[in-house]
Amino acid sequence: MTPVTIEDGIYPTTHEHLFLIPADRGLFKVSDFLSSSGTGAFILKLRLKSVANIFDYVLIDVQPSRSQLCLTAVGTSDYVIIPVEANVKGTNSLLDTLSFLTEQANLMAFTSRVLGIVPFRDRWVRNTQTLEGKQNIEAMREFGQDIPILPSIRESEKFKSAIRQGKLLSVLGQSDLQYPFEQIIEALTHE
Repeated sequence: MTPVTIEDGIYPTTHEHLFLIPADRGLFKVSDFLSSSGTGAFILKLRLKSVANIFDYVLIDVQPSRSQLCLTAVGTSDYVIIPVEANVKGTNSLLDTLSFLTEQANLMAFTSRVLGIVPFRDRWVRNTQTLEGKQNIEAMREFGQDIPILPSIRESEKFKSAIRQGKLLSVLGQSDLQYPFEQIIEALTHE
């Protein structure tokens, strides 16, 4: 049987210079191996090193939790961006995430830097942010201390429409909704 390389799992998208390595439910099967071996971050770094000359950036999207998959992703990353839902539950989850990262840093399992906190599902009524959104983002600022709060991603059906159509928000006349993503790219390119 021929071993599968990371290159075998890279798929092009309809956007130039954007590729995906999708995961499926089988990824959870590796979790047991990763937790028993203690080498998850090392293995992932090794696999990504083989394609480092192909890509400028590799984004790893994992749910913020105390799972082995999250530990592996955090352990291999140069930078972390923390998405936080702009409500009380999300803000409380931010406290848990920051505590988790601090614990991992104390164990020297997290040596990278948090690039920023991105509030999402921020509710606005026309051009006015709701009081709940303002208060929760202010709490994020307080909890995050020196971590930058990046522009919030508004709650909007336009995102779903753009995804369904496979088009950028700017192409659909929604450049203002695209702005937070542009700022994330800006933060990455200045590192």
